[in-house]
Amino acid sequence: MASSMMDSILGMVTPEMKQSLASRLGEAPQAVQSGLTTATAATLGGLANRAGDSGFLSQITGLLGGGTGQSLLANLPTLASSGPSGATGDLVNKFLPMVFGSQQNQVASAISQQAGLGSGSGLGLLKMAAPLVLAYLAKLHGSGSLTTSSLGSMLRTEAPSLQGYLPSGLLSSATGAVGSAAGTIGAAAGRAETVVRSGVAAAPAPRARWVIPAAILGALVLAWLLIRSMSPHEPVRTAANVTSEAANTAENVARSAANTTTNAATRAWAALGDMMKVKLPDGQELNVPSLGVESKLVSYLNGTPGAGGANTWFDFDRLLFDTGQATLQPASQEQLSNVAAILKAYPQVKVKIGGYTDNTGDAAANLQLSQQRADTVMAQLVSLGVDPGRMTAKGYGQDNPVADNSTEEGRQKNRRISLEVIQGSAT
Repeated sequence: MASSMMDSILGMVTPEMKQSLASRLGEAPQAVQSGLTTATAATLGGLANRAGDSGFLSQITGLLGGGTGQSLLANLPTLASSGPSGATGDLVNKFLPMVFGSQQNQVASAISQQAGLGSGSGLGLLKMAAPLVLAYLAKLHGSGSLTTSSLGSMLRTEAPSLQGYLPSGLLSSATGAVGSAAGTIGAAAGRAETVVRSGVAAAPAPRARWVIPAAILGALVLAWLLIRSMSPHEPVRTAANVTSEAANTAENVARSAANTTTNAATRAWAALGDMMKVKLPDGQELNVPSLGVESKLVSYLNGTPGAGGANTWFDFDRLLFDTGQATLQPASQEQLSNVAAILKAYPQVKVKIGGYTDNTGDAAANLQLSQQRADTVMAQLVSLGVDPGRMTAKGYGQDNPVADNSTEEGRQKNRRISLEVIQGSAT
């Protein structure tokens, strides 16, 4: 049956579990049931979107061994009442970024809206759907009936029935596609880039406040033109001219804001020193800044004295996020690709990815953002081929500052993503 996976997974949820989950989230049981159904369909849909990727499916099946299924099945009532924690929490925090990448929070928000839930409940339901899906798959894996190939076939068979459970376009491959040049400029006006651990403050960008004044201005000018149209001595500027000029002004300001941010990032990255070649144990050669995190990390892993300092934390220095968001900008890809290559060249190494903020704003919101950013970086490294079993991601919010939060420079230094080598160094 096309819906057999959905039916089997949702059949594992008892009425008592639904009630416990509703009580924990503070939501109506009926809304929670609807949201959990959507979250389960979204999770299966995320897997189905990559059903043809054998490497990805191998990573998923790699999470299912060692009695995972029995452990998850036994703990489902506890997960419903108190949420995932400990080893199960770590497993869920690995699995969800693998499935959704940087879209995890968008998916959670869509689930909340679809079911009429509070803003935070969608993520809570995803974190319940994840162990349900994993428990079902692990049970099949333990019985010997699930392989990488059969998992792909099951997901492809299930996929057509899933869209009926989901908000329109939730898992569309069009999300995040690059638009036209004009759309790119408009997007630059709507967001400023935050430079992580680069000491550069993102310039605020203009938003839609241009639109209404431009429309009013156009109407006023049109009225003025009607009055002045009888005068032969002055050139007439049409409403179309004025609207075009207003649009050009907004575009120019947007370009200026984007250029200011880009130039600031360029200056900060230039301070990382000249480019140098770093050779990895697998023979690959990277071209990296001499003072950048890649060269420091390789030196540490090779056992160079003092390369890691007193601890084993290394701060990424060429990552860009949207302001206040967990969305990475394209300029981050080079460093992420380099770090992924390094981790793959040192297969014995295990790492923790830590997200940090300054102390501005609400501490709980900062903690959530730091976790989301750490999850995003981990998801990107997984997508580049790093085994998720070698990584964990944790948000620390405004804890563990490395500089004075009373100064702007200090706050900039505290907004960072760091990587800790927790196993496998050569020292």
